Amino acid sequence: MFFSQFALPLHTEKKKRKTMITIEQLKDVKTRTEALNRYLDIDAKLIQVEEEQLRTQAPGFWDDAKKAEAQMKKVKGLQAWIDGYKEVKTLADELELAFDFCKDELVTEEEVDEAYAKAVEAVEALELKNMLRQEADQMDCVLKINSGAGGTEAQDWASMLMRMYMRYAEQNGYKLAISNLQDGDEAGIKTVTMEIQGPYAYGYLKGENGVHRLVRVSPYNAQGKRMTSFASVFVTPLVDDSIEVVVETARISWDTFRSGGAGGQNVNKVESGVRLRYQYKDPYTGEEEEILIENTETRDQPKNKENAMRQLRSILYNKELEHRMAEQAKVEAGKMKIEWGSQIRSYVFDDRRVKDHRTNWQTSDVGGVMDGKIDGFIKAYLMEFAGEGE
Repeated sequence: MFFSQFALPLHTEKKKRKTMITIEQLKDVKTRTEALNRYLDIDAKLIQVEEEQLRTQAPGFWDDAKKAEAQMKKVKGLQAWIDGYKEVKTLADELELAFDFCKDELVTEEEVDEAYAKAVEAVEALELKNMLRQEADQMDCVLKINSGAGGTEAQDWASMLMRMYMRYAEQNGYKLAISNLQDGDEAGIKTVTMEIQGPYAYGYLKGENGVHRLVRVSPYNAQGKRMTSFASVFVTPLVDDSIEVVVETARISWDTFRSGGAGGQNVNKVESGVRLRYQYKDPYTGEEEEILIENTETRDQPKNKENAMRQLRSILYNKELEHRMAEQAKVEAGKMKIEWGSQIRSYVFDDRRVKDHRTNWQTSDVGGVMDGKIDGFIKAYLMEFAGEGE
């Protein structure tokens, strides 16, 4: 996913260049490329991807389809980071060569500038992706649109937003599924739920969460007056129904003891009771605690151990579920009323201006935005807010 609007200032593209890029600009690209190598730890990822690929070649790998798919997804994710960095490195090297060749008039200044634009575009895109570090960022997402008060005009605006996100998904190779589509009374829609599937779909689209405001001369107004309409966009990560529970055996210790109570002499002589201690470390906060489970359900120690492990998995499942519910609550808290003053972005058609009120990023390409070209808004939001909540 690249952000071409940021490669070169739009207002300078039509101006004739007096000089090509400077040596400082070349050094900046090289420095940022080297920094990405360190931040992404590419050398370690190269080793890791080889190890993970070897696991896919093991006999019986596809016997457990769910586990195999998860492993393939892991390999693909690692390889995507490596390929992304390789592209950046290649473009940075090509820029350096073009810069040197230009001195000998083997390439033109315009070709050097083109190489610079491509390199900066790739660097910025990978830098941006590297900012999406929260667990939910890499997930698919559910995007829901609701029309605000205002009847047909607001419902038409909601349908325009639906098309905008459909075009965005198409341009970025995301899969799209539409559900709960309710048509408007005369035109447009009242509500729609869109499931968008693809790498980092939630991470890129989470900044769209909020109220979107339209100002235009309405085709539904007989007097041709300028009207203001609102629609809300609500984005949440799409979490699988099944939560994978990971039990680290190195954190488990066992004690055995004699069961008490009724049961005859066998209960007193055989240590069938088990006590499981699990040193749990919260993967999100780093806090540690001991989970203590005792089980004396049967006179069979192996069965009691099995029961204790089942209880442990249940506790860990609940902890993960609670975390995800808390994350969902944070997103819910971010919902705004669909009314004046709460909007995150304004689309003013007559003035040919779309402006995000959180970042102040704006563009005059209204048609492009409504056709799904919202990368500039996404980048501006993530540059300013991506670190929050980490």
